Amino acid sequence: MNDDTPPVLQAGALAFRPDGRLCLVTSRRGKHWVIPKGCVEEGKSQEEIVLLEAWEEAGLLGLLQPEPLGSYTYRKHGRWHRVVLYLLHVIQAEDDYPERHRRQRCWLRPAKASLRLREVGLRELIASHAQKEVLAA
Repeated sequence: MNDDTPPVLQAGALAFRPDGRLCLVTSRRGKHWVIPKGCVEEGKSQEEIVLLEAWEEAGLLGLLQPEPLGSYTYRKHGRWHRVVLYLLHVIQAEDDYPERHRRQRCWLRPAKASLRLREVGLRELIASHAQKEVLAA
């Protein structure tokens, strides 16, 4: 980030089902696969944003790990965005959710999910999390 403008702060969910599959959703315009995420708003915590966006964009309910997994940056519309990622252990995935007509949802193993994502930093965080899961098993 070379310019003096502070990045737009966002919070996002790496949302995993118990079978180890990761949730991806299509971007608002439907051109790319992304994770559920949103801008951090005044008066709301990052954790609140993650839970809200996971519900609105993907119909997900679950338990959020209290500490972030890490963060990554990307550039959109000429501005830098910094996304703080949290692990969401999905308990329920509803078919009726606010953005169901705007976004598609899919469940993939982490390696396959990474192939659909554009942001290198996000792919690296997914790979790091998957490696930790393998070592813990």
